[in-house]
Amino acid sequence: MSKVKLGDVAIEHKETCGGSKDGYPIVGLEHLTPEEVTLTAWDEDSDNTFTKVFRKGNVLFGRRRAYLRKAAVAPFDGICSGDITVIEAIPDRILPELLPFIIQNDGLFSFAVGKSAGSLSPRVKWEHLKNYEFELPSMDRQCELAELLWAMDTTKKSYQKLIAATDELVKSQFIEMFGDPAENPNGYPIEKLASVGELNRGVSKARPRNNPALLGGPYPLIQTGEVTAAELYIDHYENTYSELGLAQSKMWPKGTLCITIAANIAQTAILGFEACFPDSVVGFVSGERVTQIYIHYWFGFFQKILEEQAPQVAQKNINLKILSELDVMVPPMELQQQFIRLVEQSDKSKFAIQCCSNLNLSRCLGEPKAICQLGRRVRSESYTMSNPAREYMQRN
Repeated sequence: MSKVKLGDVAIEHKETCGGSKDGYPIVGLEHLTPEEVTLTAWDEDSDNTFTKVFRKGNVLFGRRRAYLRKAAVAPFDGICSGDITVIEAIPDRILPELLPFIIQNDGLFSFAVGKSAGSLSPRVKWEHLKNYEFELPSMDRQCELAELLWAMDTTKKSYQKLIAATDELVKSQFIEMFGDPAENPNGYPIEKLASVGELNRGVSKARPRNNPALLGGPYPLIQTGEVTAAELYIDHYENTYSELGLAQSKMWPKGTLCITIAANIAQTAILGFEACFPDSVVGFVSGERVTQIYIHYWFGFFQKILEEQAPQVAQKNINLKILSELDVMVPPMELQQQFIRLVEQSDKSKFAIQCCSNLNLSRCLGEPKAICQLGRRVRSESYTMSNPAREYMQRN
């Protein structure tokens, strides 16, 4: 095991397309999935100004807003955005199959964030990124690690299918217990959303991009992207307000349901802590007749509900008035609590699945036991997850 810099074992691949781009897959930052080492999305035959060429096996690193943790290996030749750094392994110094995992790990992203410059859209340059230091094992050990890590990535994707199936199972249970919210077949009482809880837009009288002094304090600041990226609960944040930032905003209590009204509209998640958020997010605090979890899953049918109740705005941005006037069916609280218990059990199953799929590369590089444990897990044919989602996947 020896300490090396990224620039000792890899180079920035600098190649541009001077001719026709016909037939080349096009990759932008939006095609890189946070914390995913494989590339699964791209465009073809789209109009663009990109000229940067990448080759199969190169690692595509999202250099803008590195805290989003975007880096993936290219499965083909193509053209990418200038906000992507193309990294190529030096084969006699590092196994190319291992390089994607060296880059897609917490240590490098933390380093990249620290070296990024720019307040609105911080970017990191290769000249800084190449100085990232890490422990690199022998080539034989690299081969072992790469084999195990790619096996684990395959296993992780299987777990992700289980997680998706678990989500579908919960949605199907919602329909089974309450009926379609757009049709209310059980004849539950109907109330306006604003009448079953407190509903207000977030507050941000000034934009942090225009006044950096608003940021950097102890008060969590949630943005639209963090609501969209969350599943049921928001459990982390990237930005904070200072005292000055808090003074021009509002602190929402833990348990608030956050609802996006711009970009990806009506995405919802529940705050796992007190936090502020801007006016692109609406906060909902339930009253006595509904629960946050029930309303969260009710919003899963939002597009259909909106088409039924307000078809003229179904394809546009929404606002507080539209949300306030939406009709919500209000089933008995006992039934809502029963649904909550089902969701909590599902959430435990998802957590167990995620624990099985998570792997810290730094531990694998530094701790032999971690490699052994990973090997046993990946190679075990007897490992099964007790989860009703598995049966759901088999039926569907």
